[in-house]
Amino acid sequence: MLPFAKPDRSERLRDGYVLADGNTLLEVGRYTADVGRRLLETYGEHLRVMAPEPRFTTEEAIPRLRGVLLPGFVKAHGHDHEQPLIGVAKDEPLTAWLDHAVNPFTRFLSLQKDALTELLGVSPQLATYRMARLCDLHYGITASMVHHCNYNKYHLEAIAQANEAAGTKMIVAVGAQDRHYVAEILDTPAEAIARLDRILAKSDGYTRTSFCPGPDQFFSNSRAMLIPLKAWAREHDTLFHIHSAEEPNTTRWFKESIEPGLTPVEYAESIGVLDAQTVLAHQVHCGPNDLEILARTKTRIVHNPLANTILGSGMPPIIEMLAAGIPVAISTDGSGSADNQNILAAARLAAQYQKALHQEASLLPSQTLLEMLTVVPAETLRLNQGELAVGRQADWVVLGLGRPNLVPTRLDNLTENLIWAADGSEIEAVVASGRVLKEHGQVLPFLDGTTPAAIMEAVQVLSERFAEYRESAVELRGTGAHR
Repeated sequence: MLPFAKPDRSERLRDGYVLADGNTLLEVGRYTADVGRRLLETYGEHLRVMAPEPRFTTEEAIPRLRGVLLPGFVKAHGHDHEQPLIGVAKDEPLTAWLDHAVNPFTRFLSLQKDALTELLGVSPQLATYRMARLCDLHYGITASMVHHCNYNKYHLEAIAQANEAAGTKMIVAVGAQDRHYVAEILDTPAEAIARLDRILAKSDGYTRTSFCPGPDQFFSNSRAMLIPLKAWAREHDTLFHIHSAEEPNTTRWFKESIEPGLTPVEYAESIGVLDAQTVLAHQVHCGPNDLEILARTKTRIVHNPLANTILGSGMPPIIEMLAAGIPVAISTDGSGSADNQNILAAARLAAQYQKALHQEASLLPSQTLLEMLTVVPAETLRLNQGELAVGRQADWVVLGLGRPNLVPTRLDNLTENLIWAADGSEIEAVVASGRVLKEHGQVLPFLDGTTPAAIMEAVQVLSERFAEYRESAVELRGTGAHR
């Protein structure tokens, strides 16, 4: 077991166990046969034992498992509307890809919503968001911050419905744009605030889903938009999430033409939207003053190496950020740009790039990387999870160690093998908020009865219909530098 808990986050237990009652961890520690007998005597028939690949022995009351138990992964930045976009408009830079993949797809869902709903039996937005939840569970992600922008900002109830049914924890960063974007989805500040107010009024009906302001990009949001959205976040004690300095051409264009002389970070500081509750996705291209500003304001960064490399955006100065004391979480971004939600692969790529760039193999060791998938993003999102400790939320994953790629695995090379040898498919079990969502390597039906097979079939149909739509659809232009 890897608890990632204080006081020693690097502790590795050869035989560890967790005991949960409902949503809360009651016990976490070293397992022995005496512990097993006590648990059986205390809880009797009410005790459910999760046992992938059990190895029974005559002297043990509860089987020990050939696997590793660790906290559920926390994804601090993603897009649930991108899952059907795997392989679409590849080999293009960010803003062109947005106009050739994300914006046309989400527009397609809106334009053909009635016909697609009749075909699928549910709205195409709900079908898409269910698929994203399925993929997160497949890779052991039990909590996320989802940036719900573009045409998706009009479908907040659908993403909440998908998340509640999946059983994961989610913060939805609600998008807004008032400049330099596809014209038909531009907002006024009043419209963006009203959207947040409406979903907040309905949020009491959600147990696992909450909302915060999520203006799309600094280039697509003026002072008139960002200042009241940050004020809303402070008034309602929520996070504030935005993309920043993701792609080189757009970042250069921003400084030259949009906010002359200012980097996105300098612009954000000048209007007072940076603080410990602000989360910047990407922050790839930093000016000479940016790291000092980020460290001083305690702004948090989410690094998305899969999308940053696939889109040719570049990679942020992660080592310098960490040295400056800036909190950095590792995430996957959306599947349209990253092509999957394999968060272990994201961590591995983050380390490979920095080790090669700096020609220093000691950078970003496996322990640090795994904390950047658990402890750090949980703190970034202000969630009571990310470590296995009494009183924390009952979120954990079990990775099977019986795959050829993970043999041999011992206690001394465990974290190293999770980063360097695992392929992400070894997740045997997933528990979120005390509920078993994946077992024996299979995601279970959602709480509303929807099966993984039905979810995947719906998205396959959506993907095929979108491919047909793209053949004759008018090209969208208007996003950032792609004008």
